Amino acid sequence: MTQRVPWRSRPAPAGVLAAARRITEDLMDGLSGTRVRRAAHALRRLFDVPGLGVSDLSGSLVWSGRPGADDVVAQVLDEVLHTEEPAARGEAAAVPLHVHDELAGALVLVGAKAAVLRQAADLVVRALERGRLEASADQAAQAELRALRAEMSPHFVYNALTVIASLVRSEPDRARDLMLDFADYTRYSLARHGEYTVVAEEFRAVETYLALQRAVLGDRLKVQVRVAPEVLAVAVPYLVLEPLVENAIRHGIEPRPEAGLVQVHGQAEGNDCVLTVEDDGVGMPPKQAADILAGRAAGAGLGLANVDRRLRDVYGAWYGLTVETEVGAGTRVIVRVPRFQPGVLP
Repeated sequence: MTQRVPWRSRPAPAGVLAAARRITEDLMDGLSGTRVRRAAHALRRLFDVPGLGVSDLSGSLVWSGRPGADDVVAQVLDEVLHTEEPAARGEAAAVPLHVHDELAGALVLVGAKAAVLRQAADLVVRALERGRLEASADQAAQAELRALRAEMSPHFVYNALTVIASLVRSEPDRARDLMLDFADYTRYSLARHGEYTVVAEEFRAVETYLALQRAVLGDRLKVQVRVAPEVLAVAVPYLVLEPLVENAIRHGIEPRPEAGLVQVHGQAEGNDCVLTVEDDGVGMPPKQAADILAGRAAGAGLGLANVDRRLRDVYGAWYGLTVETEVGAGTRVIVRVPRFQPGVLP
């Protein structure tokens, strides 16, 4: 005769999923994180076992419920961490937790069946794998931001300082202003910032950079900067605009012998903020622009590719850079971001 389980002991599917999500969130920082104890309690309740323990590689056990005999649990845990194989002694059983083929710790259960132990271990491993993937994504984003900071052209720095030095005697006031501009430029480009800033700060950095480039290039560079007041407070990823302006000058204006114009605009279009950087320089084949955004053009357009990836990571695949260009027809780069995005705060 089949034994019926009282309905009160059967977790509803929605409740199981919610509990699994909470456990996953609590384990995002790994087995040494601050929320491991809460995850252990939730795991024991979810799988309805008398005792459950989670250990990292140090062998430090975080326990929930009725613990097994200390010497038995210690033996089981030590065997699993050294052999990376399941082990059992009396009521206590343990399994290794492998995350991406590397041992991360062990899970110990008291008074549980083997099937329950496997299910609990699978849930913990999936949570740890997700945490590592998200941590890797964050590290990649930070690495791209560091790459943008490190991309400050030594050639530009040398030329800017040379121009400033040449003006110290003939135009000391202008030399002082340019030196302050250079200090602002390096502060914004190299200093440690948060992930996000506002459009107003990005335009301020662009105006400082353009002032220095006009001092270096003289009459060869003309600029036009225009931004609508309603988008000044829009939060955007840090260093999203200046690399586009730098790219326009280095690859669009500098290669041509005659004067060129760089236009930087910001405006609202419905619920979006649209930033554009346009030059009337040498342009490029559309396929080359596509290769740059895809990261296939080594040594060229690192700033464009990094900005595009960061925008897609933050806002989704529908966003990113749009590049309109043709040989001899200049280049127009468009940044479209939501004016309001949850989690994007300066």
